Amino acid sequence: MIHGEKVGGAYRIDMARPPVNAFDGGFVDAWHEQLDEAQASGCSVLHIRSSQKVFSAGADLKMMQSMFADAGGSKRLVAHVRRMQDLFDRIEALPLVSLAEISGSALGGGLELALACDLRVAADKAVIGLPEARIGLLPGGGGTQRLARLCGTAAAKRIILGGDAVDGKTAAALGIVQWSFPAQEVPSFCEDLVRRMLQASGTALAACKRCMDQAYPPIRAGLDTELSEISQLLDTADTHARIQAFLEGKGGA
Repeated sequence: MIHGEKVGGAYRIDMARPPVNAFDGGFVDAWHEQLDEAQASGCSVLHIRSSQKVFSAGADLKMMQSMFADAGGSKRLVAHVRRMQDLFDRIEALPLVSLAEISGSALGGGLELALACDLRVAADKAVIGLPEARIGLLPGGGGTQRLARLCGTAAAKRIILGGDAVDGKTAAALGIVQWSFPAQEVPSFCEDLVRRMLQASGTALAACKRCMDQAYPPIRAGLDTELSEISQLLDTADTHARIQAFLEGKGGA
């Protein structure tokens, strides 16, 4: 599901949950286990990759189908989103410098994972977006908060409200990712970037992160608003109809 190993002074995580590294409860648990290992490794850099064709496509459809098969499904979904928020918060707060190597599509929760990282490198043709509004939801894993902070509300509204899935090259121009390269060049650039960061003091890198975190207020209030709004959306017939159509393959994200 997830493979982690120490490579020099970096801890490398490869997501390997076919076919699209979808997030269900077990995947979230596996992530926390790997982050425990990363923090105990003594490494100063966390390098996140995917062994699949995509980086991650977000929420697991089978999990969503199971949740919406019973009356308490809405509450279970909100609880799952809260767990994803907590996971991404943990990644963002790590003393390690986190790097997301986006070699394929990053959509929904997959992009929210990448947004929680310090650095993002994308393939030029990787598809990047937050399509949740199309199925009556919102990017509740911190997407509304982190995307706006990273690239401004205008670009965030383009992606979230306009439903604009962009390629990696456009994502770099908007500030969603810091670098974009042809797909075949992404792995070698990321390896070089990791080596360059490892030449710096890990203690200094962690201190730099803590200082930069003070530039903005904590996002917990915004994350709580995401959860509240998702709960309200899940009470509407429109959202239920859109989700059902999506799960039946009739439309959606």
